[in-house]
Amino acid sequence: MPKGDGRLLAQNKKARHDYAIEETFEAGIVLQGTEIKSVRNARVNLKDAYARIDRGEIFLHNMHISPYEQGNRYNHDPLRTRKLLLHKKQISKLIGETKEAGYSIIPLKMYIKDGYAKVLIGVAKGKKKYDKRQDLKSKEAKRDVERAFKERQR
Repeated sequence: MPKGDGRLLAQNKKARHDYAIEETFEAGIVLQGTEIKSVRNARVNLKDAYARIDRGEIFLHNMHISPYEQGNRYNHDPLRTRKLLLHKKQISKLIGETKEAGYSIIPLKMYIKDGYAKVLIGVAKGKKKYDKRQDLKSKEAKRDVERAFKERQR
């Protein structure tokens, strides 16, 4: 099964606009108690989330998981730092890639695969304003070409 398959719960659409994604990794995520129930209900927001490597482990910061309605006192902090599960080789590769200036680790998607919550993270380099404009222009041109091709086929 290719990376990213499964039941999609959340997607960071802004990430592909603001960053040039170099490489992606599939990571498991450590969740507590009622968090997985909220995740299964797709009550997740990846918009401002980012990952950081600390002492050989990778942690996801600023990912918002809404409190579970029936969770009462067992609910956890919605913005708590969560650990990502990757192989040691993958983490060492990420360390090497993020040491370069301008690179960061951004979560792209969250989904359920074989009953487990997974996060697709990407090594990304921030785009400049002119790069974003260029991407929008090329996307618009591609859309116009497809529109013209469809009209010609009729």
